Amino acid sequence: MRALMAPLLRFISNVIAELGRALCFLKDICRYVLTGRIRLGEVVKQVYEQGVQSVVIIALTSLATGAVLAIQGAVTLSRFGAKEFIAQLVAWSLVREMSPVFTAIIFSAKAGARITAELGTMSVNDQMLATRTMGVDPVEFLVVPRMLACFLVMPILTIVSEVVGIAGGYMFSILEANIPGAYYMNQTFKAIRFVDFFSGFIKVYFFAILVGWVCCYQGYITKGGSLGVGKYTTKAVAYSIIFVILSNTVLTKLIVLLWR
Repeated sequence: MRALMAPLLRFISNVIAELGRALCFLKDICRYVLTGRIRLGEVVKQVYEQGVQSVVIIALTSLATGAVLAIQGAVTLSRFGAKEFIAQLVAWSLVREMSPVFTAIIFSAKAGARITAELGTMSVNDQMLATRTMGVDPVEFLVVPRMLACFLVMPILTIVSEVVGIAGGYMFSILEANIPGAYYMNQTFKAIRFVDFFSGFIKVYFFAILVGWVCCYQGYITKGGSLGVGKYTTKAVAYSIIFVILSNTVLTKLIVLLWR
């Protein structure tokens, strides 16, 4: 029994210790942000690299998602004689759930992997040590701009995802389901209330902090040379996706309880 318990206890202690180090890392980031030690030039650069370069892939994914929702909705709702509710189905699905979650997942795979790889390469090449030797904290110089860019960019990308996704559903509905375009847009605007938009949008900020934190931390602690960069980048993307999906479940439950 002791032989079985020892590895389990060691694993739990390692997890707790790692979580403690990650929380201290997040505390340092928050300290620099709250004290105004922000390098705006670096933030703007990261906004471009993370946001502008992710727009195309998120737009294409959202366009296809909106079209698929409309296709499935037309098939399913037609059985009940309710094909005119396709617009509501697409709008609610995208605004409340799919756009925030899909944007966070795609962002973590695209921009998050880049963040981890960049920081990881700097870590294994001792560039962070060199930065610290010059009297500059690498957290302030390298991590904070990337973290802030995540927080600024992901909500904008989510709005792009929602608009393009609704456009994908609109195109299928008027071309294949024979629903008048004016009617579709009217039903869409009627369907989306402030609660619907807010319930999805509040998740995005939480996801942005989560993805930025995980990816920056994994890059910051990378070791083991070029193989380590690949290993920690893979871990960062995997952890980000898992945490986004799990936290979405918790947030959805809380929002439903509060905004019922």
